Order: sequence, then C-alpha cells, then structure tokens
Amino acid sequence: MFELILGVAAVVLFIIYVTGRYNEAYWIKRNVKFYPRNKFAGVIADFLTQDKAFFEHFYEIYKEYENEPAIGIGGLMTPTLYIIDPINIQHVLSTDFNSFNHRGIIFNESDLLANNLLLLNGHRWKLMRQNMTPLFTATKLKSMYYIVDKSAKDFIDHLKSKPELLKGNVFDTLSSFCSAAIGAAVFGVGTTSIFDSPFLTMAQESVAPSTINNIKFSISNTSSTLFKLFNMKFFAQHEKFFIGAIKHIIQERKRENIKKHDFADICVSLQKNGKLIDKETGLVLEPTDELLAAQAFFFFIAGVEPTASAIFATLFELGRNPEYLEKLHKEIDEAFIKNDNQINYNVVCNMAYLDMTLNEAMRIHTPVAFLSRKCVKDTVLPVGNIKIDKGTKIFTPIFEVHHDKRYFEDPEVYKPERFSPENKHKIADITFMPFGKGNRICVGMRYATLQVKAGLIYLLHNFTVKTIIKEGGMKYSKQQFQVRLENVDLELVPRCAHE
Repeated sequence: MFELILGVAAVVLFIIYVTGRYNEAYWIKRNVKFYPRNKFAGVIADFLTQDKAFFEHFYEIYKEYENEPAIGIGGLMTPTLYIIDPINIQHVLSTDFNSFNHRGIIFNESDLLANNLLLLNGHRWKLMRQNMTPLFTATKLKSMYYIVDKSAKDFIDHLKSKPELLKGNVFDTLSSFCSAAIGAAVFGVGTTSIFDSPFLTMAQESVAPSTINNIKFSISNTSSTLFKLFNMKFFAQHEKFFIGAIKHIIQERKRENIKKHDFADICVSLQKNGKLIDKETGLVLEPTDELLAAQAFFFFIAGVEPTASAIFATLFELGRNPEYLEKLHKEIDEAFIKNDNQINYNVVCNMAYLDMTLNEAMRIHTPVAFLSRKCVKDTVLPVGNIKIDKGTKIFTPIFEVHHDKRYFEDPEVYKPERFSPENKHKIADITFMPFGKGNRICVGMRYATLQVKAGLIYLLHNFTVKTIIKEGGMKYSKQQFQVRLENVDLELVPRCAHE
C-alpha cells in the first residue's frame, strides 16, 4: 500500500512539474515574462494556502513587474496572463471586446441562480443585458428613487431606535441597509423596511470566503473540465428560497396590476411580451421565473456587500480626514435646507463634493479588485505584440492601477480633490474603473451609486463618524473578488442640530 501511495504521489508531482515547465515555456515562447512562483497553479495556489485576498497576490506581481506589458502565470492546463499595461487592459476590456467578451468564469446549467448577467456569456449574455438595461436608465432611476429614499430614511429611524448599532460591527449594519434597499428595488416597497431578513443572510453567505467556496472559485477559474465533471454549483443552497420568493412577487404583481417602477415590473413586462429573441442570431430565451430569479439574485448579491463596502470605505476615510468630513457635512446640510428637507434624485446627482469623496474612496478601496476574461478567438495584444490564443484566461487589475503612482500622485493618500470638476479630466478613463470597464461594465452601476449616495446623505445628515484602526493596523480580509477592510471599524456619533 505504501508503495502504491508513493507511486501515485510521484506521478502527481511529475505532472505538476511537467505542466509548470510547459506553462513557463508557453509564455517565454511568446516573449512574455513568466512569474516563477507556483508555475503549475500560480496565484490560485497562493490564494488557497495563504491568508490573503486574491488581489493581494496580483498586487505583489504588479509591483515587481510594473514595466512589463503582461506577465504569464501558472493556471493548471489553461494559459493564463496577467495584464499590466493600461493600453492592453483597454484592449481586453473594450477595444477588442469581441475577442474577450467571455467573463472567464464558467458555471453548470443546473446551477439555476448562476444563470445571471454576471456569469452568462456570448449571445445569451447580450440578449439578457439588452432586456435588463431599461431598469437602470436615468429616467427609470428617477422614478425609482422613492424606493431608495424610503429605505435610507427608515435606516436612520432603525439606527436611532437601536443605539447599540452605532458602535462596532458597522459594516454589518451598513449591509442591512443595502439589503433593505436592494430588496425594496427587487420586491417592491412595503409599509416597512426589513433590516434583519433571510435575504441579507443569503447575500452574505453567497460571497463568504469559506474553504469550499474558495476551492470552487479556484477550480472555476482554472479548469472548466473539472468544474463540469464534478457538477459544482455556486448557489444551489439558495435556489428553493430565492426562486420561490421571485415566483411569489411576480404572481402578486400580476394580480395587483400596479406599476411600482421596480424589478418586479420588469419581470411582469418581459413575461407579458413573450420570448426574448436576438434578431441577429435567432437565439431565443424564455423569460421563466427561474431565469428572472437568477437576474434578481445577481442584483441582490451585487447590491449588498459591494455597496456596503463603498459606504464603509467612504466613511472610513472621512473619519480619519475630518477636514473633508466637515466639507461634506456642510454640503449635505445645505442641500436639506435649500430643498425643505426633501432630497430627490436631482439633488443627489448634483452634490459635487459627495461625488468627489465617494469616487476617491472607491479608488483607494475599490469594491471589486480585478476582472477576468477568457479569449474566445485568436488575437494579439498591441503593447508587446503578444499573441493570445483562444481559450487563454486573462486577469486585468483594478486595485493595482488605482494605487499606481504613475497614474495617481501619492496614491495611498485620500484626496477627494482628484475628482473635482477642475481635475477629473486629468484622470485617464482606464485608470479609474471601480465598476469595471467596457461593454461588461456593471449594468447596475448607476443604481448602486444612487443607493450609496442616498445612504451617505442621510447618515451624515444625522451622524458624524469616527474611524477606529485596531492594533496591528488596517488589513484586507481573504476575499475572492472583493476588497474588504478588516481590523478596522467605525463609530457613528449623533449630530446636534446638524452642526
């Protein structure tokens, strides 16, 4: 038995060695430098074995090879490239979108809630995005603002009724607001907003960096064969609950026959109009409750933790930069006075300093750290003349670019003035991308921004904020895609007469 185990181990080690050498030779042949650590599995191996966020491993490579156009990394049997040069990043995300329109993450069709805009690819993605986009037009957002506004007002009442929430675990408290706000946008506004709900738990569990979730994430990024062979699913445990909830709300909305300008309206409209048809290819999608539930699920998980991260990051930076906090307090207070305590969509959109403080916070602590793509047809990257074969996995940085001194002077320093009307034009489009870039930019970007700004407006009209950095200093938690601050917290302090 011992000899058998030894023999199997030897074979496995030989395969790892040979594959690692192949990965290295593959990129060297294309005149691309190769990251020598873990030639077999690259940053995936580091992520699984070290207590760091996925993007932190990329950041180490970025700093070491910042003058290279791209770096080859280990990716099991899949050629994997990490892009560094901004022109190449632009090429992958936008210019040559037809060659890189695949998100780079695969899912099994039996994973019903994964059949959403984030993970769909090709013409299925294109058709679904075309039919979801109307939910996020400026006109639609204006008519939806009452939903966000009510959730923000209810959140303040919720905090005042539970003062224990003002000290400690503020990220979780902010997540409860985001859950209530996105829940109202998906399911409609009731007589009350719910801040402790199973939907919040579901959203948190869906992106929690557990060992099993990290393994699934790693395999989905490196081997579609293994992922499909083991029929892995990301969200199976939430199907019954969430699909059931969507079925119920669609039935109720059809029965009520009342427009509320929310996601449920879109569902009813799509089902009423019948099959979704791509005129270019003839592709047909049936707008079933399950397919629409998958889209709602994506909006929900994207509308909770990432938006809570954006609010938390902004408050975190304002708390340790009181001069900027004071300026924002002043702008918010003046907006309430000028508009008779009625904040509407136009008021939110015209608050310039709020926009500056939020953008700078999302630059330093961008909610999503990187983007992934898969090449769907042979092409060439312009800088370095790098040949990219179909099937190649691509990683493009966000966090790293946001912290690059070549693009942002003193990148670790919080300076809202970078995004002032006078300075904003100096920031290259491809060097600031908290919501992604190109055709696959976050479809709910404008709604998420509206939700974050409304939350900040009402919070800072009623509270000031103190930043707490614990012993050991600020760190990032071990996350797959996200940038989550840890070892820090906030204290919300009631303001007296908004002074």
